[in-house]
Amino acid sequence: MNCEVCQLKELEVEQFEIREVLRCILHTIVFHRALGLVRPKDIDLELFDITYVQCGDVEVEKKIDEKIEQFINWVEKHPNKKSQICLSFYQEKNKQASWFTNKIERFYWEQWYINLHVAQHIKIHSAKTHPQKILVDPEENELEERSIRRTTLEASLREVLFQVIKFVNEKKDHVPAIPSPDCGVVIFPYEITIPSSSDSAFGMDMIKRMLQTGHPTMLS
Repeated sequence: MNCEVCQLKELEVEQFEIREVLRCILHTIVFHRALGLVRPKDIDLELFDITYVQCGDVEVEKKIDEKIEQFINWVEKHPNKKSQICLSFYQEKNKQASWFTNKIERFYWEQWYINLHVAQHIKIHSAKTHPQKILVDPEENELEERSIRRTTLEASLREVLFQVIKFVNEKKDHVPAIPSPDCGVVIFPYEITIPSSSDSAFGMDMIKRMLQTGHPTMLS
């Protein structure tokens, strides 16, 4: 089974922006892979002039929020570091039974890599450090820089959302058949992988998944 991989554009965010950015991207992906009777729910971001759509499924919201909180906790222990969050869709099949076990194996058919660089905001140096800039209000300068950075991030986040939409519209042949057309909302089984306390553990998890899919993932 082929596994389609989408490597999303890297976003530079500050820690307080992580929750909204990840909710926006993860829910957008899941919504576009949900089938059946979906009740779309529009969500307006507080930090950006962007609206995204959720499936309206309580369990999906809960699962995504839990993973985001785990990722934020990881970021607090690994500040100013680049990282990946992987959203994988899969099917479960019974592996050939042996004497000791009847193992269920996961076959990954689509993986999304969300790339974040969580940067710590650097405060503007005071006029004492740079006497030649004594006429410039440090706070005003800092607010201007933050505004420019926020505008840049908003534009980049829009690019990522368009990247998601383009991918789901172009890549359809690998999507498994749905179990039944009358079963309501179909959320394909999925998992969200975040970096662990050990970077090597996260790397081993990616390698294990790559071996299971039989398809090389892009780990840049």
